[in-house]
Amino acid sequence: MEKHLRPYACTSSTSKGRRYSENEDKFRTAFQRDRDRILYSTAFRRMQYKTQVYVTHEADFYRTRLTHTLEVMQHARTIARVLGVNEDLVEAISLAHDLGHAPFGHGGEEELNLLMKSHGGFDHNDQSMRIVDLLEKRYLHFPGLNLCYETREGLARHTTYYDHPIIKDEFKVHKSPALETQIVNWADPVAFCTHDLDDALNVGLISVADLFEEEIKVVDKHLEKLELQKVRGNEFEIRKKLFIRNLIEELTINIINYTEKELKENKPQCSDDIRSLHPVVSIDPELKDDFDKLRKVLYARVYQHPNVLIMVEKGKKIIRELFEAFINKPQLLPWVTQQKYKEGTTDGAKKKVICDYLSGMTDRFAMETYNRLFEPNEKTMQML
Repeated sequence: MEKHLRPYACTSSTSKGRRYSENEDKFRTAFQRDRDRILYSTAFRRMQYKTQVYVTHEADFYRTRLTHTLEVMQHARTIARVLGVNEDLVEAISLAHDLGHAPFGHGGEEELNLLMKSHGGFDHNDQSMRIVDLLEKRYLHFPGLNLCYETREGLARHTTYYDHPIIKDEFKVHKSPALETQIVNWADPVAFCTHDLDDALNVGLISVADLFEEEIKVVDKHLEKLELQKVRGNEFEIRKKLFIRNLIEELTINIINYTEKELKENKPQCSDDIRSLHPVVSIDPELKDDFDKLRKVLYARVYQHPNVLIMVEKGKKIIRELFEAFINKPQLLPWVTQQKYKEGTTDGAKKKVICDYLSGMTDRFAMETYNRLFEPNEKTMQML
């Protein structure tokens, strides 16, 4: 199944294995099985109602954590196919990379990190690993999903502009992760920058005129090519979509070309050769400067926009007050979670149970739980 791959690609036959031994599947490779396990996990389904930038109940056309994840996967697979590396592994890593996100986006993560400060904090990358290694309950003979080393490496070493995980000793053996992981590490920021820009343009948090003011060469080039500043109405909407598509295409092609050049220079002969090098997947310096400017514009004009910050603060308040309520009276927790809480032998372990419970909530469920606890006229039977 994997004979067509380049020598430096990861293959199931040379995988470093799973934590718990299992029989092989007759029809699927190990990485296909990883992808399927992630796809059918509870944490994956919950991403449908978790915030990307805009809280999901505000409107149904915003990207959610799930749609973002699917877009990352699509970009990563395109790059992987051209470079001749393992698409199944890239897909598995992409689908799992955001499993650990808290409700209400990065604001929710910040609040949980603050609440857990005395007990190791909270990081969504670490939580993704915790989910696939421990929290998912789908098998009789081992906890978690028992994913391959290479898939877990992709989560443990998911490093981007906004992701800086503390790498565990298990994954510190090599200088860099596999090429498949590096591809996802670039597909993620390409997806959230371009698609968050798309949502921001749709909702009016940023305008074409605002973008021209910033003088970002790659952005201006595509705006001018489509004459977005001159058209209105339905034609503007269509050309706006083309603008985002063209921007994604240029970034993707640049990543492919830059990486192929690096591969030709270094001539890796196996996946561990890739791991011995500095990361080889990137974009050329000039385009990287433009990409950095675009990220900063999004941060200043979109992520820090008052309408977004209001939603962020609401989310933080919900998480903070739920956490405090469960700490003060753990009997409010569901029966199964209460049992886990009782099994905790330290204060930190007990708080970790509550943290796991809250981080696994969708935005919608967190808001419903908050209302059932604190709104006098709200029905409470759903808590049982």
